[in-house]
Amino acid sequence: MTDALPTTATKSRAPRTKKAVVQPTNAKLRLRVLGYDHKVLDQSVKQIIDTALRFDAVVIGPIPLPTDFKKFTVLRSSFVFKNAQEQFEIRTHKRIIDIVNPTPKIVDALTNLSLPSGVSVDVKMM
Repeated sequence: MTDALPTTATKSRAPRTKKAVVQPTNAKLRLRVLGYDHKVLDQSVKQIIDTALRFDAVVIGPIPLPTDFKKFTVLRSSFVFKNAQEQFEIRTHKRIIDIVNPTPKIVDALTNLSLPSGVSVDVKMM
């Protein structure tokens, strides 16, 4: 009789090596700029980018985000004429700016920056 071979052949695998986990060293400062007037918002974004470029920073953006619309319907008359209505809307324009590897000088210059009223800036470190 011949020797019976196993029905399932075992495959030889190469030993697995552990992969080194590489930590990203690129810190990022994300500025989210919000405003109701798009012209004033774009001027503020240009001012922020000029300030960052003055300190030789790598700037990504501005990236426009979708505009939020809030609509309000108000009756013109208080009691009788319910078909007479007015609609108002508030548009919120948004932009994102990323600054790669910010230095303390850049952060200090951006915090001392005076922006017009109606423009808000949210800063997030990533």
